[in-house]
Amino acid sequence: MTELSAIGQAQLAPAAHRIRSDEEALAVARHWAAEFATTAVQRDRERILPWDVLDGYAASGLWGITVPQEYGGAGVSSVTLAEVIAIISAADGSLAQIPQNHYYALEVLHVGGTPQQQRFFYDKALQGVRFGNALAEIGHKDYKRRTHLAADGDGFRVSGQKFYCTGALYAEWIPTLVVDADEVSYLAFIPRHSEGISITDNWDGFGQRVTGSGSVHFDRVRVERDWIVPFKASFDRPTTIGPFAQILHAAIDLGQARGAYAATLDYVREYSRPWIDAGVDKASHDPLLVERAGQLSVRLRAAEASVAVAGARVLTTEIALQAGSQLFELAGTSATLAEHNLDRFWRNARTHTLHDPVRWKFHAVGNYVLNDTLPPRHGAL
Repeated sequence: MTELSAIGQAQLAPAAHRIRSDEEALAVARHWAAEFATTAVQRDRERILPWDVLDGYAASGLWGITVPQEYGGAGVSSVTLAEVIAIISAADGSLAQIPQNHYYALEVLHVGGTPQQQRFFYDKALQGVRFGNALAEIGHKDYKRRTHLAADGDGFRVSGQKFYCTGALYAEWIPTLVVDADEVSYLAFIPRHSEGISITDNWDGFGQRVTGSGSVHFDRVRVERDWIVPFKASFDRPTTIGPFAQILHAAIDLGQARGAYAATLDYVREYSRPWIDAGVDKASHDPLLVERAGQLSVRLRAAEASVAVAGARVLTTEIALQAGSQLFELAGTSATLAEHNLDRFWRNARTHTLHDPVRWKFHAVGNYVLNDTLPPRHGAL
């Protein structure tokens, strides 16, 4: 029995629905988004970690939709995946971000994993197993990784400290970015309950409050050879990993923009008062307000239609922030009351859009069109 199959029998996951097509994935996403929306305000306001909905979310089959068809999944297109994430994000931006690195890890596996590794971890995803992440490190001015992979007999030991570990708190496996003695990087899939792992829920950002993006500490955690997938090698040639990561971020921002825009329209129709000089009885008939709502709609549609990933990130970043901000400008003073919690759209968008700077996306686009210079190969563009 191989190490992979032994672990597979030892950690049985709850059964998950098997989604078979892009159309079904979208339908399931709409169903769960409607459910998430009913409790999103309270979850964000009181920072209630979403344990009560995560099992159902994973069992819905949505976490397995990128698994290729030859491995039993739906193998949905990137367009469909982005729309699924945007649908969920419009209802609850935090819940949309939690599986983001789950999908990212599966893409790294798709590019660099062996067929045996792919079969094993794809099966996990189809069963409803959740992958988190432990990629980023803080406390240093450089981007050098300091979480080390050290040989230990027929396997390895991992030691280090990670932060911004979105989804790790809720995960069964934690894909972790590590480097060996030669500074070669790998993605190590590590079981959540391995001896030597401690997870701290110390994420206190003002937005995306329930993503569980805290710290993970590894103290000589045992990792089997079959759980390690090349990471650096996947960027030594053109691959889908970088653009894939960016389109996931863009989808989260797009969904937050949609949510803020929908909340704006609802609030203006139901509660807002027209400006005294508008000469109308309803805020929804205020000509300046109508014009601004039209501007937001056009920019939102443009973000939805954008194809170039760097351009999409620019547009989705801007529209997410603009929609979250102008919600209050259009809805009026009463919309700022804590009971409505409408500021969550801007807080979530402002927090999530800080993952990587838009100014460098403008630079990448400009450098390409002006100097025919291809962008660097990494996941932050």
